Amino acid sequence: MFHVYILQNEARELYIGFTTDLDRRLHEHNSGRSTYTKGSSWKVVYCESYLSKDDAQERERRLKDYGKSLAMLKKRIMHSLQEA
Repeated sequence: MFHVYILQNEARELYIGFTTDLDRRLHEHNSGRSTYTKGSSWKVVYCESYLSKDDAQERERRLKDYGKSLAMLKKRIMHSLQEA
């Protein structure tokens, strides 16, 4: 299974990623082993699972590259995101 996930830190910043092992990847983010997320405490606020690696990577790319895709998703999960 392939997962596209969104993390959020205490500063309300979001990080979008792709993995086959979400628990391991979250641990890597929170232990400083991931360059872009070092120095923060992250939690999973959203995850989509795919059978196809290509489908998961395409979804990750669209969320990262297309503001409208991410904006629509943020609207759908607004109650899951941390408040200010």
